[in-house]
Amino acid sequence: MSSHAAATAPAPSEPTGRAANRAAVRARKQAVAAARQRILGPVSTALAGASLLQAVASLAAVAPFVLVVETARELLADEPDQGRVWALALWALALLGVRGIASAVALVWSHLTDAEHQFRLRELLARKLTRVPLGWFGEQSSGTVKKALQDDVQTLHYLIAHARLDQVAAITVPLASLGYLLWVDWRLALVLLLPIAGYLLAYARLMADHGEQVIGGYTAWEQRVNASVVEFVDGIQVVRTFGEAGRAHRRFQEAVDGFSTFFAAWAGPMTRLESAVNVLLNPAFLLLAVLAAGVGMVGLGWVEPIVLLPFVFVGLGLGATILTLGYAAQASRQAADAAIRMTALLDAEELPVVPHPEPGIASDPAVAFDRVGFAYRAGRPVLEDVSFALRPGTITALVGPSGSGKSTLAKLLPRFHDVTAGSVRVQGTDVRRLDPAALYRAVGFVFQDVRLIRGSIRENIALGRPEASDAEIEAAARAAQLHERILELPAGYAAEVGVDVRLSGGEAQRLSIARALLADPPILVLDEATAFADPESEAAIQDAIARLVAGRTVLVIAHRLHTIVDVDEILVLDAGRLVERGTHAELHAADGLYRRLWDANEAAMTVLAGEEDVR
Repeated sequence: MSSHAAATAPAPSEPTGRAANRAAVRARKQAVAAARQRILGPVSTALAGASLLQAVASLAAVAPFVLVVETARELLADEPDQGRVWALALWALALLGVRGIASAVALVWSHLTDAEHQFRLRELLARKLTRVPLGWFGEQSSGTVKKALQDDVQTLHYLIAHARLDQVAAITVPLASLGYLLWVDWRLALVLLLPIAGYLLAYARLMADHGEQVIGGYTAWEQRVNASVVEFVDGIQVVRTFGEAGRAHRRFQEAVDGFSTFFAAWAGPMTRLESAVNVLLNPAFLLLAVLAAGVGMVGLGWVEPIVLLPFVFVGLGLGATILTLGYAAQASRQAADAAIRMTALLDAEELPVVPHPEPGIASDPAVAFDRVGFAYRAGRPVLEDVSFALRPGTITALVGPSGSGKSTLAKLLPRFHDVTAGSVRVQGTDVRRLDPAALYRAVGFVFQDVRLIRGSIRENIALGRPEASDAEIEAAARAAQLHERILELPAGYAAEVGVDVRLSGGEAQRLSIARALLADPPILVLDEATAFADPESEAAIQDAIARLVAGRTVLVIAHRLHTIVDVDEILVLDAGRLVERGTHAELHAADGLYRRLWDANEAAMTVLAGEEDVR
């Protein structure tokens, strides 16, 4: 570029950056408003009623102080009216009672509203999770799902049960108090207003500098740390096995350090400014300000000494009340982020179900993939024009380089995702037209990433057939080579996973195989379960798999090619396309991609065998 062109080229201006920032803030505010309305809309009427009661309680909390001042004024009169003094005292006591009852009823009302809303919201989110595709869970970390379903719902507790009432009190009490104090003496009231105005201006500046975008950054870093913790803990066995513990720990440490740096840059200036402005509302500072101004006014003869009394009684409590607004605002921002995440979950794409699905599948069904194509969310196609059939009672293996689409293709059969082109049919019926419950009874799956529930071993095995008898559960465990290990536990089959026992990777795989054996599906999708197993576990898992696949129609994702030489058919994928098919002998003789994969597999096995001999 010439110097003249460089000189005349428009440079990004600071105002343009600020405009973009303001646009982003406006967009976020609109998203927050929509999310809050959707999540909190059902409780708005109940909260309005509780807020009205809280307003009554707040006014009743101020009135006794006013009555005490009037009582003191009456007592200091030349001829006190004893009847009026007693009447004022009784009214003060009565209003304190009103304040206590109204505040208690408002608080109980808001808590009952919160409890019912939390139950309904968790039920709504849980039902939503039953309708999203199973593949959606693979795209989300367990920390993300747990945060939306548990933490985010709990975040709303303070907002619903406390924050609205605190905000009403923080507005009603100062307005009522200032109105009374202005009526008593507007000059002293203005003196009291100056620190309050200073605090509000400083707080507004604070929020302008550390507003929605910073809060969003805080949430993003928090989620990153949570995800790294879950990843580190869940994968510790694998990373230690392969000597990658340092790398996994480094990712966790980087997330923590990044969050620490962000938080220090955000919280440092904010804390210093907030500490400074909080001094303005400290009761001691307000007392000094009122007394200094009041004594001067008394000395000048502008006011009587009794005038100082309401400012001491009523005015000094304004600071603590107004500070509540800041706490409520913080809770409101956290709840807004929670509402956005829950709204995103509620808007997640659901697995389509036709109005009148086919109710069931025969015991020995055939499976057909017809010109199947798939892409994640309108992205680059992962699979293109893939066609093949699974004959009843046969074993078909999927092989191919990493990223060729093997796992994606296998997961289309149990509808972890729906195809974006073509169809997957079971017994001639498109799986999208089958009742989901019937499909999952017919198609079982065992993947490397085993998912166990927080429950007993018995409950984990019987997940697909909760009504199974103890004898059937034990038979499945025996067939999966797990029964003896279970008997070693003090609680046996009643041992709670994650509490009484922590299963190794191989044991978890055998439990998932026992689960599939008990469910007894005629079709099985199997991701080779021994990829990360030690030799002893591998032998037990292979024995269990042999029992599992017997007599079933099996689609297996193969990582170790020597385990599939005897299957009925091998399908070779490359870049999402089916490039070869046939038996091991046929594909080996064809000298294509499969032959190259086989040679690489044999070379790796030779190296591993040499390393084992050295040991």
